[in-house]
Amino acid sequence: MIPIETRIDPSSDSFASQRAGMQALIDRLHSLEQRTVAASERARPAFARRGALLPRERIGRLLDAGAPFLPIATLAGFGMDDPSHDTSVPGGSLVAGIGIVCGVRCMVLATDSGIDAGAMTEAGNMKLMRCQEIALDNRLPFIHLVESAGANLRKYRVDKFIRGGSIFYNLARLSAAGLPVITVVHGSSTAGGAYMPGLSDYVVMVRNRARAFLAGPPLLKAATGEIATDEELGGADLHATVSGLAEYLAEDDEHAIATARDIVASLDWPDVSPAPAQPVRAPRLDPAELDGVMTLDMKRPVDMREVIARIVDDSAWLPFKPDYGPGTVCGHARIEGHAVGFITNNGPIDPAGATKAAQFIQLCNQSGTPIVFLQNTTGFIVGRASEEAGMIKHGSKMIQALSNSTVPQITIYCGSSFGAGNFGMCGRGFHPRFCFSWPNARTAVMGGEQAAMTLEIVARQQAERKGKAVDEAQLAAQTAEIVANFERQASAFVTSGLLLDDGVIDPRDTRAVLAFVLATAREASLRQPRAMQFGVARM
Repeated sequence: MIPIETRIDPSSDSFASQRAGMQALIDRLHSLEQRTVAASERARPAFARRGALLPRERIGRLLDAGAPFLPIATLAGFGMDDPSHDTSVPGGSLVAGIGIVCGVRCMVLATDSGIDAGAMTEAGNMKLMRCQEIALDNRLPFIHLVESAGANLRKYRVDKFIRGGSIFYNLARLSAAGLPVITVVHGSSTAGGAYMPGLSDYVVMVRNRARAFLAGPPLLKAATGEIATDEELGGADLHATVSGLAEYLAEDDEHAIATARDIVASLDWPDVSPAPAQPVRAPRLDPAELDGVMTLDMKRPVDMREVIARIVDDSAWLPFKPDYGPGTVCGHARIEGHAVGFITNNGPIDPAGATKAAQFIQLCNQSGTPIVFLQNTTGFIVGRASEEAGMIKHGSKMIQALSNSTVPQITIYCGSSFGAGNFGMCGRGFHPRFCFSWPNARTAVMGGEQAAMTLEIVARQQAERKGKAVDEAQLAAQTAEIVANFERQASAFVTSGLLLDDGVIDPRDTRAVLAFVLATAREASLRQPRAMQFGVARM
């Protein structure tokens, strides 16, 4: 492998300008995340009165001290329930991520009951299901710290109710796959939420705080006329001594979390994380410079090898067919010793680039090498020459190879993600194992100006065929509306709010994030859980 030589001068004015622009976006990301923390923190007095820990404190007690934790979908729901970006609280009322518990890599979630009593939201359901998918793909034990008022009946939607059934379907699949499901019930777990402990392998309930019932006292009275208290209907003592729903009874939050840790420790989960064969070498070029490498002007080209050089070990890599279809960049490198293949873009994807990428994807599958896609693409090239060269046919080869690839694929949206380039470069629709965005990333079927111009041409042609004059004012209003609509949806903050990635990350953290998920995928490939035909039935 050869070191990648940089052509960037970090002391230049252009670099400083790009860094300032990126830093403003990073600050916005942190501000939105802090907005959620602050909203939950406002419930501290109420939690303190009942001797309870806040959700983030619960996760902090559960995780091994000093071990890495990778948050998932911190912006989930941003702008969904509250269209005002100035007041929308992201996160889906769910804190989630991959962390280490008693030395075991686990998927960890906590209902953020400090916000609206942990009421379930559409974004929260989507986030929960995505975390279940990650746990299944990466063979991770699943730990859920539950306290939720249940569904928000004021915002009831039948489609949300029906799709929410997948949460319980996935819990059953996790158990059957040999992946332990551990639920700690800290407070209410009502209606559909009662199936959360019901479909778990191990249940811990906090005495005098935990509640689990299919119908709470108000609904019970409305439905049958029967009157019962919360504790009589579904308290922790009842479920530990009468119904058998709970295996473990805890005196408080700390005791419950300590019990969950004991359960994980008792699993004797095999350590399958040997160090990669190659020694780890830090990049020669500083990863901290990644905040100034990318231009925020999507019309200006960026050599994506400058990004690779600040991510990979020793800033070294082995380029694959560098002179054939050079706009599509492929090559081999290592990240903290993990072998990886890279595919990225230094221009639109042309027929030669698509053919090269298809071959490279198949070669990585032959060797079992994970693939990292760094998206910065304007899409597949268009025009007479490219059509004659078979762009559709060769682009389809790339899609075929990608769709049937079996190695872990990790996508980072670094800049533009336009048109079918989003698909060919392993966008969310192609099920990458993990998918993250930089805060400057922009995604759309095409640029807003292109969309507006396309529809303007169509409108003028229609008017000409009908022999009518074009209403220029109306056309200008249409153009402004289309551009604004495209621009509003293209932002990484909006797409992440819609769960179209697994989170927005600081570019400077890219190497650490990739190293973490590569280690997660490597462990998954080496682990052989004891799968069963059915999940463990509660007795």
